[in-house]
Amino acid sequence: MAYLIGVIHAAQMEIAKSKGIVAFSKGREAAVRNLDIGDRVLFYSPKSDFDGEPVRAFTAHATVTGEAPYEIEFMAGARGFVRDAKFDEVREVPVKPMLEELSFIKNPKHWGMAFRMGKFSIPEGDYRLIANAMGVA
Repeated sequence: MAYLIGVIHAAQMEIAKSKGIVAFSKGREAAVRNLDIGDRVLFYSPKSDFDGEPVRAFTAHATVTGEAPYEIEFMAGARGFVRDAKFDEVREVPVKPMLEELSFIKNPKHWGMAFRMGKFSIPEGDYRLIANAMGVA
């Protein structure tokens, strides 16, 4: 089982949750191809939407359930590869109070650098810290 963070705007996260899918890196197939059933994904939303207000919080938790990637129209005019996933009901958790505790944050003064990639792996300890704060059992 892998523990991952996906970076996606809050508006796109709501679409993903409503469709029961995960996608990363603008829908690139390679970003979902290497997922396994049971992988756990925490989603971080930097903003409400592309030009929106800052959110800077962990906004969703999903478990990958789909066996293979498939392509869909994710939003009007935007196609991408996705995997099916089950989302849990969670509390939104701001990232800033957790910066000193997360091992993948190498420099808390430049914490945003850690979230520059669309998807990245994290250690189980960091996953547990964030998931517990979100209320994931």
